[in-house]
Amino acid sequence: MPSSRQRPHREVADEALVRSLFTEHGRAMLAYATQLTRDRAAAEDVVQEALVRAWRHPDSLNNGKGSVRGWLLTVCRNIVLDQIRARNRRPPEVAESPPDAAVEQDHSDRVVTSMVVVDALSRLSTEHREVLEQVYLKGNTVAEAAEVLGIPPGTVKSRSFYALRALREAGTERLAS
Repeated sequence: MPSSRQRPHREVADEALVRSLFTEHGRAMLAYATQLTRDRAAAEDVVQEALVRAWRHPDSLNNGKGSVRGWLLTVCRNIVLDQIRARNRRPPEVAESPPDAAVEQDHSDRVVTSMVVVDALSRLSTEHREVLEQVYLKGNTVAEAAEVLGIPPGTVKSRSFYALRALREAGTERLAS
């Protein structure tokens, strides 16, 4: 990096101008920008941008229309207003849905599952199918199913057990193939 002796006089003068502006007005600019933005980091960005604008337009500082501090604070205010306007012009940001949000399953899964169940039920004996129909589809208790089917409650329990086991085996075979 070239030393200050090797850099052109204008660049050294501009750097000195920005340093002196920051030394003299930096605190007031930062306080004002913090009050406007209510965010220290954003306020620091605003002050930096204001100093860059002062560096780019040094003639605006000495135009005789007011104080340098007034010009710098006005630039800070304008930067904050520009940021607010730009934010309001964009569509509002929408937060991503959490990854564990419920997602509707594809209906094809239900169709395949019901086809497997219907196929497995068709392979059961009539006695096993009737017991499952009474207990699971109609919601009857074991005693009610026994009364409707005219068999003892113990038989309803054992047929239900063996029917469910056969369904599981048929479903596993079907899904594996």
